Amino acid sequence: MSGIYAYQYGGKTYINLTNRCNNDCDFCIRRNGDELEGNYLWLEKEPSAKEVIDFLSGMEVSDEVVFCGYGEPTMRLEELKEVAAQLKKDGRRTRLNTNGLANAHYGRNIAPELKGLIDTVSISLNAASAEKYDAVCHSVYGEAAYGHMLGFTSSCVKEGIHTVLTVVDVIPKEDIEVCRKIAADVGAVLRVREYVSDNG
Repeated sequence: MSGIYAYQYGGKTYINLTNRCNNDCDFCIRRNGDELEGNYLWLEKEPSAKEVIDFLSGMEVSDEVVFCGYGEPTMRLEELKEVAAQLKKDGRRTRLNTNGLANAHYGRNIAPELKGLIDTVSISLNAASAEKYDAVCHSVYGEAAYGHMLGFTSSCVKEGIHTVLTVVDVIPKEDIEVCRKIAADVGAVLRVREYVSDNG
């Protein structure tokens, strides 16, 4: 099976650009299997932007399209931007679900490149401190990842992109409140996500 480049989940269309990620989070859904509700998301090869656009043309596409698959979408930044540009031409709203480490990966601030292409950036905050983040996310950047992620968050806010920080509801309530303050301090919204433990 070669995997699919786009899929439907929860009434929205999601785009699966890569299986690569610079984090290895304990609670990542891909730890539970290769599929999400019958959609096989492990890719034998990463698609070109044209392949994704062609794939989308053969399915019913929701009003909002989300870049979120079994890897970190910003690791395919050029393809992401090309697909997003087509989606905007088609009148769709776009959302990027990301770990927020793109600036560290590319060695530059990529937030200006997302402006006008991505309507909402949803960034996984995951923890109330760098130490706790590293303990569950196991980033290639170690504890420095937390600062990189918050820096990217601030950059998106400065570009006028609607920016959301997310945590999973399995962390302690007191940590959630700390995260709420962290989000407010950088001008982002905090969303508490329900932990999804079953891919079925």
